[in-house]
Amino acid sequence: MSAHAEPELQLQIPAVEEYLALRVAAGLSAMSAAGAREGLRASWCAVCIRVGGELIGMGRVVGDGGLFLFVVDIAVTPAWQRRGLGRRIMQALMEQVHTRAFPYTQVGLIADGTADRLYEKFGFRLVAPESQGMSLRIEKGERA
Repeated sequence: MSAHAEPELQLQIPAVEEYLALRVAAGLSAMSAAGAREGLRASWCAVCIRVGGELIGMGRVVGDGGLFLFVVDIAVTPAWQRRGLGRRIMQALMEQVHTRAFPYTQVGLIADGTADRLYEKFGFRLVAPESQGMSLRIEKGERA
């Protein structure tokens, strides 16, 4: 990684291997390679930030493309955190959402830690107490 190279943002889906590595490096949960191969192909929109070809940041929007979208995989490698790259990723994704999504599309996300402060800048609001976010993670060996 060059000390003078500027991060370059592209609308692009990351390769499976670099996606899996960046998730873990950024402190997100590990995912399966098989799941990543399938899931990445189904991205509604994806953003990569690269320096000298190396993936240092990413984010995606997934969903049915018509009614519901979900922001996922907002990740920046630790060496590049706290430089506004997460904000750049969200800005690029939200530009796509506002340009391409249908009226009344519901866009959601799950904010880890204090990330809700970033997402609020893009119009997201906590839904409690009217609604409660819920999650289920399929453990190793389970398959519906």
